[in-house]
Amino acid sequence: MKSARDDSQPTRPTAEDEVAAAGSELIGGPAGRRALFGTSWWTPVRVIALVAIGMFALGMVQKAPCYNGAWFYGASSQYTHACYSDIPHLYSGRGFATDLVPYFDRIPVNVSGGMDYLEYPVLTGLFMEVASWLTPGDGSIQDREQMYWMVNSGMLMACAAVVAVCVARTHRRRPWDGLLVALAPAFALTATINWDLFAVAFAAGAMLMWSRGRSFNAGILIGLATAAKLYPVFLLGPLLLLCLRAGRWRAFARVAVGAVGAWLAINLPIMLSTAGGSLHLREGWLKFYTFSQERPVDFGSFWLIISQRTGNPLEDVNTYATVLMLFACAGVAALALCAPRRPRLAQLAFLIVAAFVLTNKVYSPQYVLWLVPLAALARPKWRDFLIWQACEVVYFVGIWMYLAYTTSGDQRHGLPPEGYQLAIAIHLLGTLYLCALVVRDVLLPERDVVRKDGSDDPSGGVLDGAPDVFVLRDLGGHHGHRGRPEDAPVVHWGRPEGGGTPPPPPISPKG
Repeated sequence: MKSARDDSQPTRPTAEDEVAAAGSELIGGPAGRRALFGTSWWTPVRVIALVAIGMFALGMVQKAPCYNGAWFYGASSQYTHACYSDIPHLYSGRGFATDLVPYFDRIPVNVSGGMDYLEYPVLTGLFMEVASWLTPGDGSIQDREQMYWMVNSGMLMACAAVVAVCVARTHRRRPWDGLLVALAPAFALTATINWDLFAVAFAAGAMLMWSRGRSFNAGILIGLATAAKLYPVFLLGPLLLLCLRAGRWRAFARVAVGAVGAWLAINLPIMLSTAGGSLHLREGWLKFYTFSQERPVDFGSFWLIISQRTGNPLEDVNTYATVLMLFACAGVAALALCAPRRPRLAQLAFLIVAAFVLTNKVYSPQYVLWLVPLAALARPKWRDFLIWQACEVVYFVGIWMYLAYTTSGDQRHGLPPEGYQLAIAIHLLGTLYLCALVVRDVLLPERDVVRKDGSDDPSGGVLDGAPDVFVLRDLGGHHGHRGRPEDAPVVHWGRPEGGGTPPPPPISPKG
């Protein structure tokens, strides 16, 4: 079977995306039909890495008012300038300034304000500790907190470049999709609020490894990412569903073993302690999990809107959020097993992480970092991506203005609760908008930008071009190979086992 694709050249976004074409006018306009690629040092990956570093640097500049004093003088000025960061505050507040060892040493109450142990996963705690080792120990505490933020920012800048490069390389023929990550405004604004980029870099690397067919390596990176932040564990769900549909159980077993093994390798030395001759879970290691469980309804969630509007503290929010997340997981599973064509991995990964973001009892502004690389792979369309990013920027401004309002005393400078609730609603609607478009692409694959050239799943690794072996009655009325009635149409886009590697044919308007 001959492919309609030209694998010798990468896809040019200016040729298929009107927004990208319009934006390219700033640098001379779209590439011409006879333009030569691959003949210059300025390859797409290098350009994207440099743009990501440049945007990250602009995000650091945006924090300048806080660096120069707002973090240290006046409770509300760091909010009115929208430049808050956890990093300098936790240098002292979690004992790094006094060389306390995370998870082992209890933090004095007068230092932490009531947090007795570090409330972050182990690998993030190690990241924070390494940064404290690199921070000079001389000078005032303010000087040291400033330098701690600078050291962390340098390390996180490397993570940002890794994320952009991994996205650029995941879809071999679409390297310029990485520019969505590099230029995402919310990505730059939130990159140095917290340490989430560390986990995002591991997760992006896992997607790249899976796309290259290195399932065990992908599993190791998922395990490391989960040891730094909880959300990457949800990537295993889409992999399970897609491997079930394609019958690729060995690949899933390798990724699962790699993930569990890597997570245990990081956590076991910290999680277990010996007391009274027996092993116990260390109290410091448990803090992340107990804190997550005990945390009440907090910023950014629709649960906060309900709580503020009704006056109900929603003490059972953990149960409500868990039930909603389970319903969302069931919906993603039905989509994966019933869609007329097997969804791409990036599409399901984005949907499941977005479901967690939407149903969770808290949404910190830096959580957008979790979704940016997945969104760039799932729906690489500039217009829709920028609409979603605009909603996230509105929320970024909204939460700081709301905190300015609550910390400015009788002056009440900032955004009142009603305004903040509107900002939350805009964030929720923006994320739901992108989710709806991804679901539409799954149900109508001819609308999928990535599949328009006849590709199946460029980030799918062993799933790319694989035939189905298990499909529930799909949403178009078809069946998979197993149990398929004689008069049902056969799936033509899959590669037969051991039968060569022809790419799938281009999708017809009828799908």
